[in-house]
Amino acid sequence: MDTVTRRKFLQLAVGTSIGTAAAFLSIEEIAAAASARPLLSGTPILVVVTLYGGNDGLNTVIPFKDPIYYSSRPDISYKQESILQLDSQYGLNPSMTGIANLWKGGKVAIVRGAGYPSPDRSHFSSMAKWQSGSPTTHSTSGWIGRWIDSQPDDPMLAISLGSVLPPLLAGEKKVGSALPLGGLLIPQGAVGADFRKLSLPSDSDSKLRSLAANSMKDLFNISEKITPILKRPEAAEIELPTINGGNAGGDSNLSQQLNIVSKLIQADAPTRVWSVSLGGFDTHANEANAQSVLLGSVSSAIDKFMTDLKTSKHGADVVVLVYSEFGRRVVGNASKGTDHGTSGPMFIIGDKIKGGFYGDQPSLSKLVDGDLSVTTDFRDVYASLIEGVLKSPADRYLNSWKGRTKFFKAG
Repeated sequence: MDTVTRRKFLQLAVGTSIGTAAAFLSIEEIAAAASARPLLSGTPILVVVTLYGGNDGLNTVIPFKDPIYYSSRPDISYKQESILQLDSQYGLNPSMTGIANLWKGGKVAIVRGAGYPSPDRSHFSSMAKWQSGSPTTHSTSGWIGRWIDSQPDDPMLAISLGSVLPPLLAGEKKVGSALPLGGLLIPQGAVGADFRKLSLPSDSDSKLRSLAANSMKDLFNISEKITPILKRPEAAEIELPTINGGNAGGDSNLSQQLNIVSKLIQADAPTRVWSVSLGGFDTHANEANAQSVLLGSVSSAIDKFMTDLKTSKHGADVVVLVYSEFGRRVVGNASKGTDHGTSGPMFIIGDKIKGGFYGDQPSLSKLVDGDLSVTTDFRDVYASLIEGVLKSPADRYLNSWKGRTKFFKAG
């Protein structure tokens, strides 16, 4: 490919579709250094699992000793004998056997009543607050994205599985990478050879065109590293009931996503943060069946993920965070479902986690406008993860937030 054609191509790539080009270039600006350096054993890794739609916390961590739980939702409550008891008062949804086993091993922290001040029941607004980590002031960046801004450039520093990059990984200056579930499709043959020529350096390139050329080089480098791993066999996911309340965002196969993440971690991918998701939790109707299947999928996928990594040199380095944008109303609706609510439980899972309950359980007898109160600000959890996993000062990324949830083991 001659120089003139190359210049026209780079000008087209940079100059059209400003939003797309800027995001692509911001992603690739992270790649100033080599993209294929292996992650050293002992380097902490954060895996963020987002449950889109508003997971019903009361039917996830169930207060089976509280009679108000049963009187508030007679059509969708669980009998005590079917619940996976965690202690004398609370238990998990019957489908969550995998996480129940991890709890028995002391690897699961459950933060109760998690939310933020003045809760918003809009999917979009509430998820924006959770992913920005800034619930009281407007922010155009994600809480992980702001951390990415402060780190050396690396295209594999933070990766989201799926075709859409979540706001969680968007910084002011840089963004994380999005990895399609099918892998990166790179041109082959003569076309591929021509595309590779686009990545060759040229002394006459402007700074912006040089960045575009480096982007193409990084795309080939990342593809060659991860595509063979992505082609390994993976377990088929069960059919999930995303029709009842709508998907409300998120992908539909958490097991596949975590299977890919597990393989890449075991392959020493130099990634500090992974983002995966599952949609379908907007259970306005027929919740008992739909949510149970979804929670079972989450539970089994995470249990398998942790089991696969158990013998890996990175197994003890992984911490998993599970959250949703809000809980559900306490009282069930006429469609045997629940409507948008406020607070709910967060799960933090890993070998370095001190298992148990954290935060107060919101009272069912002291509701706020019919909703559960917020007893733990989610920024307490984020701050602890930033410091405990990302090894960075949390106040720098959470507007000087001082709260912490101490779920890490000593030392």
